[in-house]
Amino acid sequence: MSNRFYKPDKAWVGDLIPFYKDGTFRLFYLHDWRENKQIYGEGTSWFELRSNDFVTYEEMGEKLKHGSNEEQDMNCYTGSIIEANGEYHLFYTGKNLNPDFCEDGIPLECVMHAVSKDMETWTKLPEDTFYSDGIRYERHDWRDPHVTWNEEAGEYWMLLAARLKEGLARRRGCIALCSSKDLKSWEIREPFWDPKLYVTHECPDLFQIGEWWYLVYSTFSERFVTHYRMSKSISGPWTAPKHDAFDGRAFYAAKTWGDVEKRYAFGWVPSKEHENDFGDWQWAGNLVVHEVVQQTDGTLTVRTPEALDQHFGSRQPILYQARIGNWHTIDVSAFVEADETFACISAGAMPATCKIKANVTFTDQTRGCGVMLRANSNMDECYYIRIEPMHNRLVFDFWPRRIKGEAQWHIAGDKPYAVELEIPIDLQAGIAYEIKVIVENSVCVVYLNNQVAMTTRIYNMKEGDWGFFVQEGRAIFEQVELSVPNS
Repeated sequence: MSNRFYKPDKAWVGDLIPFYKDGTFRLFYLHDWRENKQIYGEGTSWFELRSNDFVTYEEMGEKLKHGSNEEQDMNCYTGSIIEANGEYHLFYTGKNLNPDFCEDGIPLECVMHAVSKDMETWTKLPEDTFYSDGIRYERHDWRDPHVTWNEEAGEYWMLLAARLKEGLARRRGCIALCSSKDLKSWEIREPFWDPKLYVTHECPDLFQIGEWWYLVYSTFSERFVTHYRMSKSISGPWTAPKHDAFDGRAFYAAKTWGDVEKRYAFGWVPSKEHENDFGDWQWAGNLVVHEVVQQTDGTLTVRTPEALDQHFGSRQPILYQARIGNWHTIDVSAFVEADETFACISAGAMPATCKIKANVTFTDQTRGCGVMLRANSNMDECYYIRIEPMHNRLVFDFWPRRIKGEAQWHIAGDKPYAVELEIPIDLQAGIAYEIKVIVENSVCVVYLNNQVAMTTRIYNMKEGDWGFFVQEGRAIFEQVELSVPNS
């Protein structure tokens, strides 16, 4: 089915476990029934999607079925798949919330193992289950096993989201290391990485491109985000690049995998409570995929997957109508001088599913400029994708910011943009930056200059115009395109 940001019927996409085989991405994911659990029962299983273009997805259904209330893997949580010795080995987290599987009142987590000859039918091997040693590591945080072959050491390595037993409570998070020769028995070793920065490091991922190794992990300590670190050695030390995240708050638990030529990050955009812009973020949502690109200095950037980009190939007319300010338009270009004020222009009605693209060039001292989405008739209510040159960042905002009522204290003026939707990027006046916005219903993904991505939700405003704005400065928008999916 064509669903650019996939979500199963009556359920949601949780953590992705990607694998590439025979020209197809096999995307296993944690299937979250959420409120429908009263119909489908408790427990989390692995389901599978297949795609070769990140536009059309085939739902393959349940692949790793969760256990019963009397089994450790009542919830089959995140892990990884590796091919070895003519078999596929699936490692996953087993967790049961029932008191019989708790220690000190807290559920235990463990690593569990399943095998398959064809990746279709999986056989669980409960005898291979193992827990934390309870000496170096806590027994309640021992999850998200990522298994890889270490050619240099001649053994398999398993990275785990873990916590040390000693140290400051909110800084014990580490990535544990286990080793194995046969993928059945594992030796628990000292931490792979222990930076004393976070509560924990979820969904660790390790891969190599050229001479560089990359360590990917997600945190919820200082903010919800997927980070990466880089090193010339699989053993570190791990260096933090200046901009160390693939996206912002609304792209979480990303794991990566590559085909023959390219690598991709697979994460999910969380839904919001009551499908409301002012609701709290929830666990699980829709699938979002970014292409990961290595730069000459080894750092990583993200951009739109090529097939998804080309999928929006049906150009639509651009119908400019200035709303505020003295705009100058030539063909599809629009320019305004708004040195002391705010200016905006409508480009026409915005389709529910579309891609907006433009090259934006701003002058020195410009405070803000960007794209308006789903604006009302007078452009007074809308979503803003705002480039802020003075702060070297891309932010998501909407106006008005009120939660209820019309009084000044309901506007939420103390929030200059949506919390945790601030993406750093180095910006310079006089340079054209390509901004690309892809929207499908409530999911909105923004790419700026094929460097950074910002994913978010847009629930409350269902329709309206799109256009451009400039705040206290000057900017020109060129090579403007509005496209919808190919028929």
